[in-house]
Amino acid sequence: MTVSRKFAAAFALGSALMFTACATGPSVEDYAQRGPTLVLEEYFEGETVAYGIFEDRFNKVRRTFKVDITGTVENNVLTLDERFIYDDGERDVRIWEIDILGGGKYSGTAGDVPGVATGEVSGNAFNWTYKVDLKVGDSTWNVGFDDWMYLVEDDVLINRAYVTRWGILIGEVTITFVKPD
Repeated sequence: MTVSRKFAAAFALGSALMFTACATGPSVEDYAQRGPTLVLEEYFEGETVAYGIFEDRFNKVRRTFKVDITGTVENNVLTLDERFIYDDGERDVRIWEIDILGGGKYSGTAGDVPGVATGEVSGNAFNWTYKVDLKVGDSTWNVGFDDWMYLVEDDVLINRAYVTRWGILIGEVTITFVKPD
């Protein structure tokens, strides 16, 4: 076998393994038997405080932040008013309007979210996917978020979000939500 054929065979095998690995990611149904049971609108109704970090693809923490969240539920819509304060002093607001569709399914919109976010809850887990127009310096990037939230205690929810641009992982966000006493 020539060098180019060996390279082609190795490349094909590597590509096949990469695509197989991508296809075998978790499903929200994998958490159906895990508790405590997460009911998104019950958890987020009222006041919630969150603390988070953004790590780039090299695992370097680029930003830390705090979020004060007020949640209201009316007519099968969960509204989340999120007030961000970043470690550099920047402040931001995102207001989610999340439709409670039943059967553990949700869809939502926010001002910096083009299109519609979709999500599903099962057991203690919630998977939420959407795009965000994210300010980066003087430009705006359209990035994808694949959020995985896990209710670990009745008042603590941990979120791990994978952030992509053009399908390539550019960073991860870790957030801990806590219900104040």
